[in-house]
Amino acid sequence: MTVARGPSLLARDLAATRRFYRMLGFVVSGGDGAEEWLELRRGDAVIQFYIRPPHDTPTAPCLSGALYISSHDVDSLAEQLRDKVAVEWGPETMHYGMRELAVRDPNGYLIAFTAPASP
Repeated sequence: MTVARGPSLLARDLAATRRFYRMLGFVVSGGDGAEEWLELRRGDAVIQFYIRPPHDTPTAPCLSGALYISSHDVDSLAEQLRDKVAVEWGPETMHYGMRELAVRDPNGYLIAFTAPASP
């Protein structure tokens, strides 16, 4: 059996992180009762969050780039999120042929939803 895994990221507040990602269409697919880690899934995308930083890792959330998540319809997602979350960019068609929408989660991570632009 193949198990999909994605990034494992430090979170400031797991409850706020869970609420935010559920608003984006993610479902809880794992975690522990002690509220020390959480796994979320949206289609094939999986992201894990944890409260206690592993040995020799930063003690505050940080990421130098963006997490890109495939979406069937970026424009519909933008409509669903209107007035619920601040948009960093989009929806817009990028010069490399992708339609994108980006938001920032409660931990400061940039999440970009992307789909091929229509010709």
